[in-house]
Amino acid sequence: MPKQVDHHGRREAIARALWRVVDQRGVTQLTMRTVAQEADMSLGQLQHYFPSRTAMLSFAMDLASEQTSHRIRQGLDKLGDRPHPRDVLRLTLAEMLPLHADARATSRMSAAYVLEALHDEAVHEQARHGLVQGRALVEQLVRQAIADGHIDPDRDPATETNLLLALTGFTSLIELDVIEPQDALAAIDAHMDRLFRSTEERRAYLGESGEKSAPR
Repeated sequence: MPKQVDHHGRREAIARALWRVVDQRGVTQLTMRTVAQEADMSLGQLQHYFPSRTAMLSFAMDLASEQTSHRIRQGLDKLGDRPHPRDVLRLTLAEMLPLHADARATSRMSAAYVLEALHDEAVHEQARHGLVQGRALVEQLVRQAIADGHIDPDRDPATETNLLLALTGFTSLIELDVIEPQDALAAIDAHMDRLFRSTEERRAYLGESGEKSAPR
């Protein structure tokens, strides 16, 4: 019987080879030929799966996004059945930063993709769509946290979402050794304290009934 080829597995292997090229050599070395060499196949074999550099890059970015989502889901499973929204947001932000090898590879992949998107209309639209979806998920978490009383109702959910996503800007500071990973996490925790503390402290002060608790 003829040998069956796992085409999806081959495409994923090519995407991971692309990640390694970006991670180890930089985006300037990202060509179909260098990826083929990294994947230990001929250029013709690679072109059988991806007819263009753009198609290869788009698939690799989709896989990177899937891997990030998978890591977040694994982290959420460890938080239990009903995790606090503060913990969910912190986990989400932390997985967007290059704090470990897998996250660093996908983070650098994302940076390469954004650079490509600036000069390719099709890639730009795909990248924009992904970011819009990601931002909407974060805003949904913020809105739910406000509705559940974890965040002050006077906070604007759109603005708070933008501020949270701005924290992913620590990526370049970490990558270029301007700050240490723990410094970025400390800043994220400080921001979370400011975002969640006001309502939680008011609850403790007023009590669940909304009336001022008796002094102890």
